[in-house]
Amino acid sequence: MLVKMADEMADKVRKTEQEQDAFVLDRRRRLHELVVALIQQQDELELLDGEAPRLDVAASSAQAHDPARWLDRNRRVLQRYQALVRSAVTIDALLDAE
Repeated sequence: MLVKMADEMADKVRKTEQEQDAFVLDRRRRLHELVVALIQQQDELELLDGEAPRLDVAASSAQAHDPARWLDRNRRVLQRYQALVRSAVTIDALLDAE
């Protein structure tokens, strides 16, 4: 009797975990679709500049490769992406609340 109850409890736990996994996967898919839709609405979306400035350049060309400008630009681009993701999360939460 005790073994049967333990098996039933284990089955319920497995079922709950599977439902939770399915919910997380579905939410992740919805968020991905929302982010893609928001990106498509953007007029111009910059990409991060992967070309790090060299620190061993001459002083005359240092202004063109200023590390502070490079970091600032990449920070602004990253903040824009983060805003898109936050917007997608907010939209998803509002839709889920309806």
